[in-house]
Amino acid sequence: MQNMSRDEWWAFASDGTRTGKLATVRVNGAAHVAPIWFVLNEQDGYDEVVFNTGAESVKGKALRRDPRFSLCVDDSTPPYSYVVVQGEATLSEDLDESLVWATKIAARYMGEDKADVFGKRNAVPGELLVRGRITKVTAHANVAD
Repeated sequence: MQNMSRDEWWAFASDGTRTGKLATVRVNGAAHVAPIWFVLNEQDGYDEVVFNTGAESVKGKALRRDPRFSLCVDDSTPPYSYVVVQGEATLSEDLDESLVWATKIAARYMGEDKADVFGKRNAVPGELLVRGRITKVTAHANVAD
């Protein structure tokens, strides 16, 4: 097993259409984990995870109440690798900003040819843009080696 550098974990988490598994905490203290589409972004000297979610979803409600989250991105084939980031979310309902990011996210997961359609579908009232400032990263490659 080897620790990944910042460049290595960034490339790993951004590769292809790997989804993230987002962990938040429900109001009763129970953990909630859900797969998400996301992109990474460098913003004013810090790294962030950017994604959309419904304002009334479990994720949306949890992040409004407590902005802390964890996100795991993994490769489930040998020799296995993973990245876990911890962060603090800022939520926005700005539809113009949401459209920019929803389109970038859609391009990653659905392809450039469908990015505009999916971007517009996800940048609507009732959807939140989540910009999660990364505060800690644990990243290991070749876990089974």
